[in-house]
Formats: sequence, structure tokens, C-alpha cells
Amino acid sequence: MNASFKKNVLLMLATLGIVFAVQKIQAADDISVQQALSMSQQGALLLDVREVSEYAEVHAPNATLIPLGELGTRLGEIAAYKDRPIAVMCRSGKRSAKAVKLLQEAGYSQVSNVGGGITAWEHEGLQVVRKP
Repeated sequence: MNASFKKNVLLMLATLGIVFAVQKIQAADDISVQQALSMSQQGALLLDVREVSEYAEVHAPNATLIPLGELGTRLGEIAAYKDRPIAVMCRSGKRSAKAVKLLQEAGYSQVSNVGGGITAWEHEGLQVVRKP
């Protein structure tokens, strides 16, 4: 292998290492469904950002629904939690991660993403409310 090729390979590996490290840090910011349940039981807001139809099918008890697409215009509804804990969930954790970012940018200081969302919540056997 020539020196230029080795240099490019090392640069690519270093870049991948940085990407994986950032992803690991982001994933480390997620909380488990057990942590979210505990937070909710201690007075934190459990915020569900799925669509109305998804929430109607199944949701965590005491979860407040504000769909992600409406969150920016409905922040006033959760203003009391600006400096209090909020656990944000969706189906799998992707939309809720976007919601966490939006809330943080709006000045909410104690926002956590529920890793795995309602899917993980159900998988762990935690109580849910189902459509009759």
C-alpha cells in the first residue's frame, strides 16, 4: 500500500470513529422506559408526540399527547414544565428525539428522550391504555 492510500484509510477510520462516538453520546442521552415511568410517578411530564390515531390505539397511562407537528405551536400548554423534568416518547424514539431538540431550543431545561418509545414500553410489560 502506498502512503497516500494509508493516509486516506486512517482519515476515514478516524472520521468513522468520531461519527460513532457522537451517536453513542446521543444514545446515552436516552432514558429507559423504566426511568420514564419512575420520572412520571415522581411528577415529571410524560409527553407523547405521536399522532392522535397512534395515541388512541395505545399509550402510556398519564401521557400527555401533543403530536410532533403541533408541538411548536402548543408549547404554552406545557409551559409549567420549562424547568421541570419532561420524558418525551413516540413509537420508537426517533420523533421524540426531534421533539427533545425542539424543546431544548425553546428553553426547556430537563428534557429526556424515552429510548424505544411505546414499543419498548410495551415490550417491558409496562401498563398501557388500549383502545377498547
